[in-house]
Amino acid sequence: MVSSIFKKNRWPIEIRPPSGWLKLELGAVWKHAEIIYILALRDIKVRYKQSLAGVGWAIIQPLLTMIVFTAVFAGVVRVPTDGSPYPLFSLAALVPWSYFVHAITKSTTCLVVDKDLITRVYFPRLVLPVSAVVGGLVDFGIAFALLVILLLAYGVAPTAAVLLLPLFLLLAMLTALALGLWLSAVNVQYRDVNNALPFFTQVLMFISPVAYPSSVIPEKWQMVYALNPMATVINGFRWALLEGQPPPGIYSLVSVAVVLVALISGLYFFRWQENRFADVV
Repeated sequence: MVSSIFKKNRWPIEIRPPSGWLKLELGAVWKHAEIIYILALRDIKVRYKQSLAGVGWAIIQPLLTMIVFTAVFAGVVRVPTDGSPYPLFSLAALVPWSYFVHAITKSTTCLVVDKDLITRVYFPRLVLPVSAVVGGLVDFGIAFALLVILLLAYGVAPTAAVLLLPLFLLLAMLTALALGLWLSAVNVQYRDVNNALPFFTQVLMFISPVAYPSSVIPEKWQMVYALNPMATVINGFRWALLEGQPPPGIYSLVSVAVVLVALISGLYFFRWQENRFADVV
């Protein structure tokens, strides 16, 4: 299907030797937006093909994790939740977190998985990590529907803060894309990245406020803690959806700055390595 799109849409390509600063050529990615859609749709179909649970896996994972967290952190450890029921408190964090892990995993391995496309057809390689990040939104939407049902079951009504929820989702997407750009480019040459990724995401979960509130972090360390953008994303989701949750503070600007720096530098690093992908992959 993808190859037919390339044959059908033949855009004029002008090849010039690089000079000066690398050009990101983001406009070329926009011209290939149809390919982003096709690749994302393909990944969704492949993921659930011949699966008994089907799209239910997007619900099962955060649901079972919520049950375990509730039994351990609410029943045994009794972590504070700022007045929210712990199932809602944890699921409001697990929904964006599950999306982030899925997006970063797919974007890290996308160049290796689609090596046949890279070696045979020309298109902006940036299309691949972007499609990986976009494709994860389907699972996010399914898991978010579960969260909405749970909110209704607990009688929690949304406030005006819910209108800002897309901004926190966008921050999660940009965070996953920024990391995916760096990791995918390195993973082409060093496959250790793929092996280390599950351990990396597991450690990152424990230093993110998934099972506990950010308020347990001492004030003097809050700025350092904000260097993890997912802390701001999770705090933002809880504030937008749950009653009594504190809003993201001024330190959230630190998270935004980190993401912008990582994204811009990742784009340039990805473009710098792009010409070597077909030879190395």
